[in-house]
Amino acid sequence: MSTSNSFPIGTPGQPWGDEEKAQWLASTSIKRSYKDDVLSKIDALRDRFDVTQYGALSIDRERYPQFGIQSRNFDASKPTMLITGGVHGYETSGVHGALKFLENEADAFAEHFNFIVAPCVSPWGYETINRWNPIAVDPNRSFVENSPSEEAANVMAFVKGLGVGIFAHIDLHETTDTDESEFRPALAARDGKEYEEDIVPDGFYTVGDTENPNPDFQKAIIDEVRTVTHIAPADADGNIIGSPVQQDGVINYPLASLGLCNGFTACKFGTTTEVYPDSPKVTDEECNDAQVAAIRGALKYLIAAK
Repeated sequence: MSTSNSFPIGTPGQPWGDEEKAQWLASTSIKRSYKDDVLSKIDALRDRFDVTQYGALSIDRERYPQFGIQSRNFDASKPTMLITGGVHGYETSGVHGALKFLENEADAFAEHFNFIVAPCVSPWGYETINRWNPIAVDPNRSFVENSPSEEAANVMAFVKGLGVGIFAHIDLHETTDTDESEFRPALAARDGKEYEEDIVPDGFYTVGDTENPNPDFQKAIIDEVRTVTHIAPADADGNIIGSPVQQDGVINYPLASLGLCNGFTACKFGTTTEVYPDSPKVTDEECNDAQVAAIRGALKYLIAAK
């Protein structure tokens, strides 16, 4: 269903120019502290993991450093897991789920895997609770060569610079009510298109790769998360956010061609998690726990599949 573009910036039917993007940036504001919420937790991990600053955002390099966290005793004979969170900075449990996994569970899997974790790819987005970066670009459509997003470009360069193959990649996300109330209407306005209304799914789901779907891997993640929170049902058309459901709680996207984070590593096993934090059935901590469960389910499957 199409609805009229009522977003308060821009002229309906006309893509934004520099003036509209500047107007949008001026409408954003800092709502929480990256330093207090995230950097403090990263600092607390330094006695157990190697922490590297791999970049900083040009809007304020002092305020928005980007950090990667790695297994201290990196072993080339072990498969390497990449975990990314906060590609969309407003998706809170992706950030805190990644950090909680490192704090509480990574040691239990250290004999099997090396870990590389970028817990908050988009720190400006975290503070402003925003999907885009300051130039109105979506980092999670920007994991491409010559990326227009410094958030995406920096983390890709970091991972490539390590010179290790990525065996599995888990990218932690959320689908929120604001996707439909704010972010997708803004996208339509930015691109001069009409907003196409959709339904926000109530529950957790994963996005696999159309080219490499790994259905058993996705199922293992869903089954582990099911112990923490509910799984999103298909809508009346058998879809979740417009894509056909492949199995309970799983849809697939062509990740690399869309420029999505989970598509840049050419990993053997990959998934994008989607937590629904606006459900009355869950708490913030249960959302974090669902992200940890997704990682745990993936790792347990990979160990069993060896």
